[in-house]
Amino acid sequence: MTSGVNKTCKRCQNKILCNVEDIANCACSALVLSKQTRDFLKETFFDCLCNPCLKEIESLVEKAHATTTKPTENIHYYIDKGLLVFSELNHIQRGYCCKSKCRHCAYGYS
Repeated sequence: MTSGVNKTCKRCQNKILCNVEDIANCACSALVLSKQTRDFLKETFFDCLCNPCLKEIESLVEKAHATTTKPTENIHYYIDKGLLVFSELNHIQRGYCCKSKCRHCAYGYS
């Protein structure tokens, strides 16, 4: 990558170099994401994401589509100060963004 735009990963806030104008030479083009993950990302509010975040999202999407069990504490949610806090996995399994600025919003809504 010789050119590009300095950006911040919208998920983890790490600095990345985005080559959206030359996508073949962008670091993200080295990843092969499943159709399910690509479809999920189309529904998010994210701009550019770093490769580690893309890999983690791929893993979450795979797990979300493979898991059909009822919500389980410390997997789908946890309790914080008496409040129910949903995980990214839970949000992905729900299948849409509620636009409530959830703590672990998988869709990047803020």
